[in-house]
Amino acid sequence: MVRPLRIEFEGAWYHVMNRGAARRDVFVSDSQRERFLELLADLVERFGIETHAYCLMGNHYHLLLHTPFGNLGRGMRHLNGVYTQFFNRDQGRDGALFRGRYKRSKGVRSGLALYLICCRYGPSDTNRIRAKKKGVRSCDLHR
Repeated sequence: MVRPLRIEFEGAWYHVMNRGAARRDVFVSDSQRERFLELLADLVERFGIETHAYCLMGNHYHLLLHTPFGNLGRGMRHLNGVYTQFFNRDQGRDGALFRGRYKRSKGVRSGLALYLICCRYGPSDTNRIRAKKKGVRSCDLHR
């Protein structure tokens, strides 16, 4: 069955997330998190995709992205594909790392999405215990 076409817009904001296949961890070590963040930073140079917030959990991630050129699909294919190759080499395994294509919500606004991503999953005063149980490793803002 053919996947439905995703319509992309120049200047759009997206809340993007992806989860590990069978809910397995996609970040096992700090070096894997660092590599993912390097690839995320590379999206600006390669595709012009701006990262405004991120949250890396043990078995999934959340991103707040702005696409001035309407090319989210190309950038996410690069990010997930290259990271999967790195992870599989690092762990001595093969096959799919993520459960499928990334999920996205289009049309989010910077302030609202930033609040939802970082406050919901980040280690704020009210969420320290919950965040620790969920394995939050980092939540940061890019400006």
